[in-house]
Amino acid sequence: MQSLVMAVVGIVMMVLGYFLYSKFLAKRVFKLSPDYEAPSHKYQDGIDYVPTNKWVLWGHHFTSVAGAAPIVGPAVAVIWGWLPAFLWVTLGTVFFAGMHDMGALWASARHKGRSIGTLSGRYIGGSGRILFLVVIFFLLLMVNAVFAVVIADLLISTPTAVIPVWGAIAVALLIGQAIYRLKWNLPIVSVVGVAVLYGLIVLGDQFPIELPETILGISAAAFWIIVLFLYAGIASMLPVWMLLQPRDYINGLQLFVGLGLLYLAVFISNPTVVAPAINDNVPEGTPGIMPLLFVTVACGAISGFHGVVSSGTSSKQLDKEPDAKLVGYFGAVGEGLLALGTIIATTSGYATLKDWEEVYSAFNEGGAAAFVSAGSGIVNTGLAIPESLAATILATMAVLFAATTMDTGVRLQRFVTSEIFELFGIKLSVFVATLITLVTGFGLAFSAGGDGRGGMIIWPLFGTTNQLLAALTMSILVIILLRTKRPVWPVLIPLIFVFFVSMYAAIIQLGTFIADGQWLLVVIDVIILIAAVWVVLAAVSSMVRTRNQPLDLDAEMDDIEAGTSV
Repeated sequence: MQSLVMAVVGIVMMVLGYFLYSKFLAKRVFKLSPDYEAPSHKYQDGIDYVPTNKWVLWGHHFTSVAGAAPIVGPAVAVIWGWLPAFLWVTLGTVFFAGMHDMGALWASARHKGRSIGTLSGRYIGGSGRILFLVVIFFLLLMVNAVFAVVIADLLISTPTAVIPVWGAIAVALLIGQAIYRLKWNLPIVSVVGVAVLYGLIVLGDQFPIELPETILGISAAAFWIIVLFLYAGIASMLPVWMLLQPRDYINGLQLFVGLGLLYLAVFISNPTVVAPAINDNVPEGTPGIMPLLFVTVACGAISGFHGVVSSGTSSKQLDKEPDAKLVGYFGAVGEGLLALGTIIATTSGYATLKDWEEVYSAFNEGGAAAFVSAGSGIVNTGLAIPESLAATILATMAVLFAATTMDTGVRLQRFVTSEIFELFGIKLSVFVATLITLVTGFGLAFSAGGDGRGGMIIWPLFGTTNQLLAALTMSILVIILLRTKRPVWPVLIPLIFVFFVSMYAAIIQLGTFIADGQWLLVVIDVIILIAAVWVVLAAVSSMVRTRNQPLDLDAEMDDIEAGTSV
């Protein structure tokens, strides 16, 4: 099997999905209307509700959802063989992720930019909303604590990425001023921004920054984790146009340049895929492919976190409703291309099958490091870029996306924290809600010791919780579609599949956690299982009631169609 074939087939499938299937969803299912007044205009406040150019918003949305997970997940999942991971990433992107992300964006925009957690209360009741928020809170806690560890480890293992990673913040601040204050031409700003960012990558490759093993009495990893949390907290309180949007936008362009280099190298060198299509000789201790494949790949095919981003920040910045097609569906395609590139790199970036098996000697041995090392070899062979510089490009790409996801994750957890307190009649200020978010993140990160890696103890549940949340989000979409008498099968079929495999995985993991005596994970797993089952049962009950209600007797229908329902 040649990698070129895999790349061409995968890219063609995703491109056709965007030009054909997303068009069907936009016209027949979600019926996106250019005449609808988006929340960004109706509730414009210059902080969260900001009408945004669709390409800038696409960059913000895409990089917010495309964190380390679409690299780590597929890079781990290929241990079962390249074919299962390839099929799930391509088919999942076209029929699951694009629909889910566009749908969550549309549903939120039609309800004043409210989060999917708030919509759950509107459509399945108060108890359902509380449990929905519990699942979201746990997922965001995992994202923030775990991604901080991933970023810190990459900054330590690839010190050449330190300068471009932190320099990107200054670039983003300048881009924000250039676009919104100085009203400069977007294409020119984009070209200059990408050029400066890649100049920083070259500079970082020449001047790596390595921290001593201990700094201020703590480990280098703990130091980076503290700095990352403090930065993310500050960034989450700034207006989105000042840092979050331009940082995500320029990172989105940077990712496509980096992916372009990787794919171009594949097209030129056409390395052989040395990994087996179906691995019948997996290392001892590797879990079964069913259902773990579908929760391991996670963000590379469909992700509940995307729904939180779509309804938490992106819907508040949507300029026109039809922009949801580009922002939501094409954002998912971008992440699918990243996952596909990861599969190609980690299965063809080694000289022989034996070399590949040495890296994949145990489950979870592959990951971001495997992507960087294997991918840099392909870029070096195909484009003659020095391997050190190629590694810096790929590592910077991985770190920046993990960092932008953490930025958005902290902001979203602040929203969710405020919503939870509002249920008890307590209104939190932005600062207090952010402080609670940082304290819980710090608490989890440092729960297992002073190195800050405590967040990793919860990692086994990340993929499962992520997929369960995607199923819960789709259940809300089905109810809304039923109430508006629109086609539901494009959403209902993925909902049933994702819920089944996620629940199956959560039950399997629960048995493993009990056997290993990991009682914290047992408690969290049980809470998430109960919450997910409760929400889905409430959603099914609502679906049944909705189908039994004639359209002309449902007074809310006109409100929903007009976008005025809360």
